Amino acid sequence: MEFEAVVMELETLGTERTKKIYASHGAREPQFGVATGDMRALAKKIGKNQDLAEKLYSTGNYDCMYFAGMILDPKKMTEADFDRWMEAAYFYMISDYVLAVSLAETDYAQAVADRWINSGRELVMSAGWACYTWLLGYRKDDEFDRDKISAMLDTVSSTIHDSPNRTRYSMNGFVAAVGVSYIPLHEKAVAAAEKIGKVSVRTEKGACSVPVALDEIRKMEAKGKIGFKRKAVRC
Repeated sequence: MEFEAVVMELETLGTERTKKIYASHGAREPQFGVATGDMRALAKKIGKNQDLAEKLYSTGNYDCMYFAGMILDPKKMTEADFDRWMEAAYFYMISDYVLAVSLAETDYAQAVADRWINSGRELVMSAGWACYTWLLGYRKDDEFDRDKISAMLDTVSSTIHDSPNRTRYSMNGFVAAVGVSYIPLHEKAVAAAEKIGKVSVRTEKGACSVPVALDEIRKMEAKGKIGFKRKAVRC
């Protein structure tokens, strides 16, 4: 499909109700209000198309930017490309669920995620921690440096409650991911989750519901799923 046809299709799929929901969480104009499920159906028809993804992302339209993440080809994205896309990621749904997810499919994911975590910028930091959450639930344990992940757990334990708002959400998710998916540090993640307790995150509508990391780990433990790995990052 051509660029104009995709934009028209997305606009047709949008609803005012969904648009209002997205806006309440931080999406801004321009946007169409397209449900994620409808985007997935369209993405399956198109497949990976990096040129189209670039054009859609550059529009600044939330739905086009999110959809671009569904059809981009991570193998054709450089580290500089991810940094460039991050500069335009004004909303956590883009930083954490488009860029972090796509970055997790690259060979240089950890290097970029490390740089983002140390950026000092809320959404960039959030995307870095979120990328590790996706990585831990997808890559084999031996692809990670145990001492490095251990040090990251220490950082989260000591700084999470004083970290930027959205960054706290992703740091919390990282602890849960280590506890569930990274067996070498399961017990340490449990201890960290116990120390951290409940994490407070605010949205434009008020308090955000943040899963308690310890509860998430215990749920998976009860199901016998410690060590769980996804078959793919993007569904």
